[in-house]
Amino acid sequence: MNLKKNDKVIILAGKDKGKTGEIREVMPSKNKVVVTGINMISKHVKPNQNNKGGIQKMEAPIDASNVAVVCSKCKKHMTPKNKVEQSGAVTRICRKCNEAI
Repeated sequence: MNLKKNDKVIILAGKDKGKTGEIREVMPSKNKVVVTGINMISKHVKPNQNNKGGIQKMEAPIDASNVAVVCSKCKKHMTPKNKVEQSGAVTRICRKCNEAI
């Protein structure tokens, strides 16, 4: 999975198709990501000493295959590829414009 926290992504499938957002959380073991403001659900919460109960809106995880990274330079969505430099460092680059993400 070539997705990282704070990547700007576009949604490829589902009810929020075409919307863009920033990755808030990555769950590689489940192959899912949480994107801010996307895939909002209503969750019923019981009241406790710290907060009032009720219905809260929150983001639900999306499968990683339904999002694509948006390049900051060419503004196109793609799957980044890894480039290994001579020093051994790995950088992610855009497949369309060959710029570092």
